[in-house]
Amino acid sequence: MIDHLVYGTPDLAATVAELGSRLGIALTPGGRHVGLGTRNFLAGLGNGAYLEVIGPDVDRPPPEQPRPFGLDELTAPRLLTWAARASDLTGDVLSMSRRRENGVLLEWRVALPDENEDGLVPFLIDWGDSPHPSADAAGGLELISFTGTHPSPDRVATLLSALGQELPVTAGPPRLRAVVRGPAGEVVLT
Repeated sequence: MIDHLVYGTPDLAATVAELGSRLGIALTPGGRHVGLGTRNFLAGLGNGAYLEVIGPDVDRPPPEQPRPFGLDELTAPRLLTWAARASDLTGDVLSMSRRRENGVLLEWRVALPDENEDGLVPFLIDWGDSPHPSADAAGGLELISFTGTHPSPDRVATLLSALGQELPVTAGPPRLRAVVRGPAGEVVLT
């Protein structure tokens, strides 16, 4: 089950404004990821899923290590990966947290896949007792489709199946594609 889509950008403020305009909504500030040098904005996609727009937190000093998801190398906004909801995480599990702008502390655990195949294989996330971010994210969006392309679609399908996840994948260069409908129309994220 899709928990959220991760849309990365080198310029968070510009992307949030541009994407919000194209969708016809104002994205909700999510919060800062302390120590990672990132912050995010959110929008609900329906069915308990959400869109996370993540980028460098320009109001904080750069982190000592590279930012997650290869954000430091991005030159344009891009759909980077996705998270699947799970409650029984195994392997190397990381505990993370961030404080919402309203002061609420969110805590979650993630398990990263051994092979993410350019973002097509999701990381697994368990929100535990924390409120799910989709509950108070900007609404009005609907995820129409979510697909991928990869040079080895059968390999990706095998990796997804091992995680109990599904994603339609056809042959092509590695890429995710989401079609999102908002009050202002449909937007394709790649």
